Amino acid sequence: MPEGTPQVRATATGPGRILIAVYGIFALSASARAGVQIAERFDEAPLAYALSAVAGFVYILATVGLAGSGPGFRRLAWFAVSFELLGVLLVGAFTAFVPGDFPHDTVWSWFGRGYGFIPLVLPFVGIWWLRRTGRSG
Repeated sequence: MPEGTPQVRATATGPGRILIAVYGIFALSASARAGVQIAERFDEAPLAYALSAVAGFVYILATVGLAGSGPGFRRLAWFAVSFELLGVLLVGAFTAFVPGDFPHDTVWSWFGRGYGFIPLVLPFVGIWWLRRTGRSG
């Protein structure tokens, strides 16, 4: 590498493996939840169930981005984790302040209350890990 070029560490090493595993579990659980909800009762709460599907897709993208190597995967991880943070904050706030508009929960409802608030904490951990592995040393 040319002098002065910062080295970027792989995200799939050390604690990053645990982070990827957690994202993978959430990718499976959120996608499965959304699939069942959409297949069986989409007409009851289309917005909530569509948002659960979005969350599942975002968790898939984050898992792939964090597990991959190279700048394209890192950009994908940054996009997914940032979108996740925005989503959980917006959906969480909306469901907390206007609960009547969400007759059924999403993965991000009440800031992830149904999942032990892990959806609220996870993007902060993801951002921390991306920043930590993004600099040399």
